[in-house]
Amino acid sequence: MTTQEVANRYYELAQQGNYPGIVDELYSNDVVSVEPEHGAEMGMPTLTTGLDAVKAKGAAFEEMVAEMHGGYCSEPVVGGTHFSVGMGMEVTFKGSPVRTKMDEIAVFEVKDGKITKEEFFY
Repeated sequence: MTTQEVANRYYELAQQGNYPGIVDELYSNDVVSVEPEHGAEMGMPTLTTGLDAVKAKGAAFEEMVAEMHGGYCSEPVVGGTHFSVGMGMEVTFKGSPVRTKMDEIAVFEVKDGKITKEEFFY
């Protein structure tokens, strides 16, 4: 798939809320995931390498969530081998009585029809 095709498929699955499907279908086995330094405050590692580790990171985040109140993903913007989306969610974390609104920009690198790197800015 081209970068545009990967981006389009990402958006299609995101509109369904199927983020596990995105990882299963579109990520390479050696994907790298980068979170900002302040993500560690939420327990997110700043660097995660490999498909299994990225899946585990996603599962760990889901375990922190008591209730998901909604989310969004913008249409992708493609440039060369990269695409980006604006995305966010409103959640209540376990052990917290307040809803938290989170917004971010996600940038993805595509090689050989698969996402090889994701980086989040929030």
